[in-house]
Formats: sequence, structure tokens, C-alpha cells
Amino acid sequence: MKKYFKSAMLVAGVLLTSSCGKNYLDEDPYSSYRTGATDAQTIEAQVVGLHRIFAELWGYSGRQGFLSCWQIGTDITSAGATEGVENPFYQYADLNPENGAVTYLWQKSYDFINHANVIISAVGENNVKANAEARFFRAYAYNMLVTLYGDVPLLKEPVASPKFDFARNAVAEVDKLIEEDITYAVANLPEVGQTVTQNRATKDMARQLGAEAYLRMGMRDASYYAKAEQLTTDIINSGKYQLISSRYGKFLGEGGDAYRDMFRFGNQRRSQGNTEAIWTFQMEFNRNVTGGTIDNPQHRRVWQPAYHKWDGMVNADSLGGRGNGRLRLSNFMKYTVWKGLDGDIRNSNYNIRRTTNYNRPGFSANIGIDKDGYRVDPNSADAVQKVTVKTGDRAVPFRTDSLEVWYPFPTKWGGYDPEDDFGYALVKDWPVMRYAETFLLRAEARFRQGNNAGAASDINVIRDRAFKDARAAKGNPDLGKVSAADINIDFILDERARELIAEENRRMTLVRTGKLRERIALNTDSGPSNKIITGFANHNVLLPIPLNDIRLNTKAELAQNPGY
Repeated sequence: MKKYFKSAMLVAGVLLTSSCGKNYLDEDPYSSYRTGATDAQTIEAQVVGLHRIFAELWGYSGRQGFLSCWQIGTDITSAGATEGVENPFYQYADLNPENGAVTYLWQKSYDFINHANVIISAVGENNVKANAEARFFRAYAYNMLVTLYGDVPLLKEPVASPKFDFARNAVAEVDKLIEEDITYAVANLPEVGQTVTQNRATKDMARQLGAEAYLRMGMRDASYYAKAEQLTTDIINSGKYQLISSRYGKFLGEGGDAYRDMFRFGNQRRSQGNTEAIWTFQMEFNRNVTGGTIDNPQHRRVWQPAYHKWDGMVNADSLGGRGNGRLRLSNFMKYTVWKGLDGDIRNSNYNIRRTTNYNRPGFSANIGIDKDGYRVDPNSADAVQKVTVKTGDRAVPFRTDSLEVWYPFPTKWGGYDPEDDFGYALVKDWPVMRYAETFLLRAEARFRQGNNAGAASDINVIRDRAFKDARAAKGNPDLGKVSAADINIDFILDERARELIAEENRRMTLVRTGKLRERIALNTDSGPSNKIITGFANHNVLLPIPLNDIRLNTKAELAQNPGY
């Protein structure tokens, strides 16, 4: 399955003249797509190239477990059928500077940075929109780097030739540039609805990124909490967004709910009715277009179990298509965070799928059921009941299916293409920034400033949507409401898990809040020794600097993070 983008990458073309005169060997670049060019066509292609890098980063499938690295080994997920690259992210003793995910994220972050620096250097103040969009992506990349790696090399100019003397700059120095870039981007990017396409960077994307970065910076300098609150307030007060609280879009004839509708392909963009979308990364699908492919994004295969391995099951859009079962929601995420929250729409079977029915046409089989309700060989001594199941009956899993084949899973990444039943890649838009998270970010900023009542008010905005139907059904307008006394950072992190499961980079969230080690302890899943979190040490909060970069940096010391 292929993904296509209506975009172009930066292309450098160099042609030699065919003359035999004295200038025969002189280079004369006829293509306008070249480093340093300032014409509008070249700059536009270069800016679109930044979006391409974003797609290459999060659409990477060369290591299919790459996406798992940012979720696994935390409070919310446990290992399923791992590919390998993600194993050291929950078997922490094996995390080392040669890990493929550690290297790839570092590499792509500096691709963003150098590409952005080329644009910024070329346009200066002559094209403030291009400059601002480049700065947005530079800030995005640096925020990832300092959150996950700590001190990193700070580059403000393009690197045009081999360089072997990089040195790490303090996080505070990098943060200064992030703040400058965010401030510039907010001032100069277009408003939502005024960009060339819906996919392009806006002021509110920069504000949301800035709020997250300032909350991290606030751990060092508390003055940043007020700045984070202001950025989120600017988004909220703009009147340009609204939480989805009623069903809409293409799938009204199917079962579902308002929360589920936001994540169905064809409903995800603002032009399709999603008033909650701040940044939806658009995927264009057309098998007849040559080129423009972005690998084979693995979001669905990572998050969804491999239910196709069951007798009686075939891939279907109602089940989200074919998954690989690489991530399993932890018991904490499956059960603990929902205690006392009966009626929360985010935990409906449409959004956290817990049960399903056999759907293979004409299927029937004799099965055995054990005392706990799991499927067993009908002839085994463990079978306390023998039944005949058929298409339409509730599917009964084997006990071992919970490691890969079936378990409760978030449905946000589900999608099915009948022309590609194998489902190697994902064909749907990516939810990157949503309005609901804006309230969660402001709640965190308010809590950090001692305003628990304001934080509770923000969380109640989200709860109003989550409990709307249950409140009406039970006649209880206060169902799900929280008070100032409920608010602490763990409560906010729990609410982020409920609202943003399978969307946020959970590892980044826990690292920036200083809660990774503590929250890992909430994941109490048990199982085979190679499927549980082991070996975490304090130094694992930060990732190692890629070994290859250290080795190539022969003219200066690119120091490794302690402990690796």
C-alpha cells in the first residue's frame, strides 16, 4: 500500500555545458532548485521538503518497530510481537548508542535543522512566511532532541561541507533558540484557514508546540509556565476551534460516537468537519501516481492486534484492518485509568476495542471454553464447556492471544483498503495536534502555577465531551466532573493517557515532566521475561548519543550521555 503526497522535495540539479571552450569545466546550474536560491519556486519546494522529512520520520518502516519505541517501556504499553529495534526501550539494560531508533530520530532531527537553516539563510526577512515555517520545524526538531537527548549540538547556519568538530551545547542555549523560533513563527505564520493547503504550518501549530516546549523549560525556570498558559489561551480564545461533541461526517450510517468520528479517514481534516484539528498531517492516496511515496507507515500495524490469525476472522474496516500486535495496552491503561469513569466515551468499544464477533462468511467451528472463559481445545481436560460458534457470534480468544492476536486496543489508527488486504501500510491522515490537548497543556501550565481550580476547569471542558451521552442517559449533569482537589501532575498525565492514547509521544511527555521512572512502576504487567519492563536505570531517562556520530566527530569530543 502506497502513500502519496502532493508535494515536492528539494532537488539540486547541476548541468555542464556542452561547449569545448575554455569554460568547459565550469559548473552552470540551470535548475532553480539549488541551495541558496531565493526565487519563490525554489523556496516553496524547500519548505515542502520539511513536511517530507516529517513524513519520512514518522512514516519510517525500515524498522517496523520504530513507532513502538516512543510508547513501549512506559506506563501505558507493554510489548507484543516486537520487531527488535524497540526491545531495548523496555529491556533498558540493552539500550545502547548503536540502537537503530536512537540513530534514526537523531538523524532526521538534524535533517530538519539543516534543511531549515538552508531556507532561513537564503530568504532572511525577504520571505517571512517561509522563514517562519522553517523556524517552526527547526524548533520542533530541537525540542525533540533536548527532551530526549539533553545537551545537543546547536546549529544556526547550514552545513554545506563535511564537518568533524561538533560539540554539545547546554539545553538552556538550545532552548533560547527554540523560544526565538517559536516567537518568530507565531508572529509570521498564517492563521488557520489561510495557508496554501490545510497541511501547512499555522500560528496555532507554533503556539501548541511552544506551549509544550515552555512546559519543559518551566522545570528549569518557572517563568515559562505563564508563557505556556498564554500560548494555549491564545488558541482557545481565538474561537477558531471547537471540541467535537456530536457525530458528523461520512460514517453516520454506521455505529460510532463523536470521539470516534474524528479518527475516521475522510473525517479528519477541517474541510471535512473536524473543528478540533490543529495539525492533521494529510496523506494523499492514489495508486496511479508514480513517485512521492513515503515508505510504508506502520501506525496501524503497531497499535492493532493480529486478529487475522484467528479462525473465523477476516480483515475488515470495522476492525481497522490488519495489525501486527506490536504494542499491547498495559493493564494500567486498560483498566486502572478508567476506574470510576463509567460512561466515558473514550473508553467505549468504538475507541478502545475490547470485544468483536466472528466475521468470516460461513464460518462455524466447535470450540471449548475453560473456567475463565478462554478458548481451549474442545477435547482437552480444561474444557468445561463445548460450544459451536459461527459468523456473528462473539469471538472467543485463546489465553495466549493476549500477547499478540487479541487484546483491548485503541482504534484511532484503524483503516482498511480492500485492494490491499495484507495492509502493509497505513492510508489515512495522521492526527498530530488537537484542540483537546490545548486544554490539557493549559491545565498543566495552570497547575504548575498553583491554579488548580483553573486546571480543573480546563479538564472539565474535555470531560464535558467525554461524559455528554452518559450524563444525559443518567440524568446526572456532574458525572465525570473534577475539582481543584483532584489536580496533580499524575492526574493530568492520566487524563492525557485517556484523551491522547496512540496520539502523543508518551515517552517525550513522561521525560519532559520528569515522571518516566515513577510512571514505569505503574505498568505492572506480568508475563514471559522477555515481555516485561526490566533494567531501567536513572541514566535511561535520556537516550544515548549515536555512536556513529561520536566516531565520525574526529576533531572535537562529542560527549556521550553518562551511563552509556
